Order: sequence, then structure tokens, then C-alpha cells
Amino acid sequence: MKKLIFAFMITLSACSDYLNIVPDNTVTLEDYFATREMAYNALSKVYSYLPPVHSIWNSTFLLGDEWVSREEDKNNLWFQPPVGIMMGGQNNSNPMYGLWTGSGGAPHLYKAIRACNTFLEKIHLAKNMPEKDRKDWIAQVKFLKAYYHYQLLEYYGPVVIVDRSVNVDEADDLILPKREKVETCFNYVINLIDEAIPDLQDRIADMYLGMIDKRIALAIKARIMLLRASPFFNGNREYYGDFLDYDGQPFFPIDENPQKWQDALDAVNNAISFCENNQTELYHFDDKPFSREDEELLKLNPNMQTYYSLKMLPTEPWNRELIWGRTGDRFGSDFIQYASAIRTTNENDPDWQSTGCVGNWLSANYNMLERYYTMNGLPLDVDLTFSQSDKYELYTTPDTSETIYKQWAGILQPNVKTVSLYLGRELRFYANLGISGGYWRQYQRVIPSMMLPGTDGGISFAHGGSGQIDFFWTGIGVQKFVHPESTNAMPYRMIVFPIPIIRMADLYLMKAEIINEIDGPSQAVYDEINKIRRRAGIPDVETSWSNPNWVSSNYINSHKDKSRLREIILRERSIELAFEGARFFDMRRYKRAVQEFNQPTMGWNGKGTSTGTFFILSIKQKRSFQMRDNLWPIPLNEMNINSNLKQNPGWPGYEK
Repeated sequence: MKKLIFAFMITLSACSDYLNIVPDNTVTLEDYFATREMAYNALSKVYSYLPPVHSIWNSTFLLGDEWVSREEDKNNLWFQPPVGIMMGGQNNSNPMYGLWTGSGGAPHLYKAIRACNTFLEKIHLAKNMPEKDRKDWIAQVKFLKAYYHYQLLEYYGPVVIVDRSVNVDEADDLILPKREKVETCFNYVINLIDEAIPDLQDRIADMYLGMIDKRIALAIKARIMLLRASPFFNGNREYYGDFLDYDGQPFFPIDENPQKWQDALDAVNNAISFCENNQTELYHFDDKPFSREDEELLKLNPNMQTYYSLKMLPTEPWNRELIWGRTGDRFGSDFIQYASAIRTTNENDPDWQSTGCVGNWLSANYNMLERYYTMNGLPLDVDLTFSQSDKYELYTTPDTSETIYKQWAGILQPNVKTVSLYLGRELRFYANLGISGGYWRQYQRVIPSMMLPGTDGGISFAHGGSGQIDFFWTGIGVQKFVHPESTNAMPYRMIVFPIPIIRMADLYLMKAEIINEIDGPSQAVYDEINKIRRRAGIPDVETSWSNPNWVSSNYINSHKDKSRLREIILRERSIELAFEGARFFDMRRYKRAVQEFNQPTMGWNGKGTSTGTFFILSIKQKRSFQMRDNLWPIPLNEMNINSNLKQNPGWPGYEK
């Protein structure tokens, strides 16, 4: 997103963050909207509350079971608050990633909504402003107001809707409001987005990338409609049948409404059609590689073209697949790329001893090694060509003289010892992860990665004390968010790119899921999944799952069964959108979060000095996700201030 300068501050005095009360002094809110330039500062302020998905410490991408924190802080709940939540550290006195009041690394979304209301109520005062700009800015802020309400809804369920500024002398039910029913909240958000869409630009100009346009609004609306149709929010009698409002009615819809799936399909079709008509499509790499080594490898191995598409998809700035993204600060270390990037041991690099812009410690959970498909596009436990019993056995990769080597050139190192689990996998596995015996692309080089101490990505004795703390202690790196040109030491040598909030692949997989829920398996479902699989270089879903030479008898033709196809789609989402924050919310949408996220994180022995001592699997970090963690707690202080608020089930203060 274009860097915005937040040049103004509005002083507010209130007994609650739902209010917007102006002090009686000489400077008024009207003064902050006197001109177009000042109004732009106010618009910047509204954007400043967007959740920090790019952040090492506070990104919601850290929720779930994909990322693993640093060994030194494995028991520190507050080192990365979203990880602390997955460790069972959530609480109602000082909530982690608490969007309600801005605690634990989260933006304060009721302040964000207050800033939206102030903007909408005062923007008419700005002089020297073209009406075209005014209408566009109003539409952007309406969308953001809806988006902030949606974020609260997603985490808390029923929320307080704040549609306008409230004065201190207004009625008690406005000053101390109640939470609205979930369905009321969804309707409010959807209607507000619909109100904003007509006045938004079809596609924002390049110099304002990251600001809201119609593509973004339609895509996010589709995501919201899918959430509304999903089992967690659509007929959740199991969890919240006795979670009642003061009127004795349930906050959550407890009877499933099939029409919500059709509404979601309409929304995702509209989003896909509009995006495709506005030059937004699946990304394919068609440029020159970033190193001479890769130029030669592309000539040798045709698979490298697919590999490069997958490698560059998340890191090529503002590429044609990205619908909406969030950038970090090039000059700070609060950017996922920083913690993921490896330190080099190449003494020919003048910056090789520096640790200035590379953290070398944010690693992947072992589960990710098993989650990706085989080269046949199938799960490990389904594919007959993959030996489950031998997956931990050490294996030497093909030598350059062997015929089979050509298809793995540039993907697996020749003639090195690694683990059998790393062989014969789909290309997203090698493009997204950093593994022993594979390659890591950074510093404009193709780096043979082993992840052992003293090698690139391992414990670095050359970097002093920090080098022995900052290492991938699961032995598994994540290079998905590391640009091949990024280096260390100098911030201007790091390539900054937007972290995806939503992209086209997400929309196609949403559509596949929705059609399956409405009509069951069909070619229409397969077609949407296959768009993603073909880009990944694996066979079509119906080809993979119907092949008796590949699929074990218990799973043959699983794609023809609605419930099993649902599992295939969710698996595809967890691979294609790996490390992008989708899995946590997908599992919660289907009421599986407690089942999935109560498992400890696992990994190899990152301190092992040889392959024999490195490939030893052990528990790295305990995790605890309980039923109550599905909804964030209302902060205790808010409950004390406003007696009309009802606490979420399972948290102290909850009463049926």
C-alpha cells in the first residue's frame, strides 16, 4: 500500500470507545476537514487501523498450526500474541490480539469505526475538493467501516454496531449499547458494502495501490458471504444454541439456511467476473529469473517454469493475481520476510556477517511437510506410490548423471543425503518450504540448503550470540515470503511486497466449495479446483483421484462423494493458501478448530550436526485450543463499564 502519512490527531474524551465526543475548546473537528489535503490525512487515519497481516509479531497468519516461533521464546505467550492464543494464553483481562479495545498487538477497531464515522460526518466540509474524489473517498470509508465491523464479527460473533457518532447526552441504550444478533451484524456489513460499491473506482490507480476499489469490495463481500453460509455461523445449535440475548433469543442462527450458500455463490460469481474483466487473473511467471544459475536451470528443466510461477506468486509486488495486499515497512524488522529470510555464510558477500535485515528464525510446523501433496496431486496417506513406512528413512538424491535427475534439477540438490519424505512431492512443497537437500532462493543466488548448523539457514556461529538463537529450530524454513533478490544488512536491499489479504486463487476455491455444498460433486466444482492444480503442475482432481494405480482402494473416486470432495477442497485451500492465514478460519468455519489445533507443533532436531542426528522428530511447542477460544472474550474492563454487554461462552462473566 502506498505509504500514508497520518498527520493529524483528533482529541476525544469519552467514557466509552463507542462514543465520539468533542472537547469544548478552540480546535474543533471541523478544522481537521477544512481542505482536501487535510481530509486526505483523515482518510489515511482510517486506513491505519487495518489489521497487520504483514507483522512478525501480530499477524493473524500466525493463528493455526502452520508457523512455529523461536526456540528461545517457546514458552513466552506474549512474544507473538497470535501464537500465544494457540498455546492457550487467551484471557479476558488483557486479551491477546484483542480487536475490541486494541490489546495484545491488535488494532483498536472501535476507534477505527469511530474514525470512519467522523470522516463520513465531516468530509462534506472539505473545500477545493472535486466531487468525484469526495464520492470515492466516502465509498472507501464506508467499505472500511463495514470491514472493521466484519473483523469484529469474525472474532467475537455478536458485536456492537456503531453506525454513527454518539454524544454523551444521548439515550442510555446508545451510550451503553448491547451486542446485536449475528444475523443483524452480517446484514449490516453486507448492506454497507453494497452501498459503497457503486461509487468505488473499478480499479485503483497504481500510485494508490492498496486503497479500496470495486475488485476489493466484491472479493471481500464474497468472503463474508461464505463465512455467513458456513456451519459455524449458519445453524450452529451445537455450540451456541444456549447463548442467548437479553430477550431470550439466541445470538447465533441455530437453524441452517441453505439460501445462504446460494447467496454466497452469487457473491463469488460477481467477484470473479468483475476481477477477470479488470485484468485480474492467476499469476504465471513470464519474466527473466533473478540469477544466471536459474537461467540455465530453466533451459535444463521445464518444471522450473512452474516452480518459478509458484515461487514468485507471493513476492512479485502487486502482480496480476493480487486483489488486495498489505505492505510492511522496509526500514523496520516488523515484516514476515525479515523473520523468514536466512542468513548467508557466503564470505564473498560483503554483508555476510550482518544480521540487520534477516531474522532466520520463523519456521514451519512439521505438519506442513505432510500436508502438501505428492507429485501425483494426492495426500501422502492416499498415494500408493508413496511409502508411508519409509518416509523417515534417509535417501540419497539422484546424481546429475542419472536420467531422472533432469526433472529435479534446480528443485532438489544432486547426490545429497536427505529424508525420503522430501522426495517426489508437488512443486508448491519445494517453492514454499526450505528443506534439507532443496534450494533456497535469496541474495540473487540459488542456495543449496541443508539447514544444519554452520550452513545457510542453520545455526550460524559466524553471527555471534544471535546466530545461535535465531535459527529454524524445527529444521524447516518458509521461503514463501522471501523475495529472491532480498539480502541482508541494508534495508534498501530488501524487496518490499504486499502480503496478500485476498487473491484470485482464493475466489476460485471459494466457488468450488460453495458449488459442492449446493449441488454436490460436478464438473463445475472440478473446473475451479483444476485452475489451481494446473498452475501448481499436478494432475486434475478427477484424474488423480480416479487412478487405481495411485489411489488406495479406501479412497478411490473420493472426488465423487460430497463430504469427501469437501475435504479435498479444504486440503487444496490449506496448500494453496499455506501460511496466508486461511487454514485457521477454514477449520473454525467447519467447527474443527478444537480438534485440529490441540496438537503440539513438531519438528526435526535443528541442532543436529548430521543428517542422522538432524532428522529426529520431537515436540517443539505445546498447543491448547479450547471450545471457548472459538470466540474471543469481551475485555473485562468493557464488561465493568457496560453492564449491557454479555460475555462470550466459556469466559469468566458468562451467564446463560
